[in-house]
Amino acid sequence: MKTLLIVYHSRTGGTAQMAATAAEAAGAEAEVRTRLLPAAAAAPEDVLAAEGYLFAAPENLAALAGLMKEFFDRCYYPVLGRIEGRPYASLICAGTDGRNAAAQIARIATGWRLRPVAEPFILRNGAQTPEAILAPKRLTPAELAPCAELGGALAAGLAAGIF
Repeated sequence: MKTLLIVYHSRTGGTAQMAATAAEAAGAEAEVRTRLLPAAAAAPEDVLAAEGYLFAAPENLAALAGLMKEFFDRCYYPVLGRIEGRPYASLICAGTDGRNAAAQIARIATGWRLRPVAEPFILRNGAQTPEAILAPKRLTPAELAPCAELGGALAAGLAAGIF
């Protein structure tokens, strides 16, 4: 059985909903074990034990959220040279952009020699004021649908040996 590791960080709930939706869809694939871990709890051993990855994070201040970056900082060198060619994709929750956080994940994944299997999905919620940025997020089924599609596709690809 192959394992899909979904690592996420979420401060206001948007990214957590995105990651959970992807995990639920991936869980429908009987031949793939899906692990959903907060970035603070994910360790190099978790990365090594998985055959595919979905990284989900908010963009904060035009950059990858700090706790997600800290996950990559902790895990980068212990797994370097040991996970080449494995598939990955990313989910970003952002106010109006999200491209920089996606680019940062892509750059780290390139260093690990991971293989991107989908374009990053960036959910832009339009939050611009401090109140809107800090408010708990409640995403709609339409906003979450691409997350389910991506999680399901990653798991199906792993199960079929495509990735």
